[in-house]
Amino acid sequence: MFLTTEAYPQAHRILGIVNATSHLMLPSEAIDSFESMDQLFSAVEEKLKERAAAKGADGVVNVRFNTDVANVQVAPKFLVLTGYGTMIQLIK
Repeated sequence: MFLTTEAYPQAHRILGIVNATSHLMLPSEAIDSFESMDQLFSAVEEKLKERAAAKGADGVVNVRFNTDVANVQVAPKFLVLTGYGTMIQLIK
């Protein structure tokens, strides 16, 4: 299983779109710890791979990530990362 931000140059069949989201709550004492976003990338990548493999894909191409910081009035901030891409199956 592979992920890439580019298209795949060899013959393949498109299976559809896959997406995954992960989030992290920032406690009030670490409210500006945006470097915590780094750990979310690994979690989203693993979810994308698992979901694509379950659909019989060999890889996910054209992967994109969206980041967001959700502010809740009475709660701390949430860092949210969503990843999505196109599942492909290689033609052998």
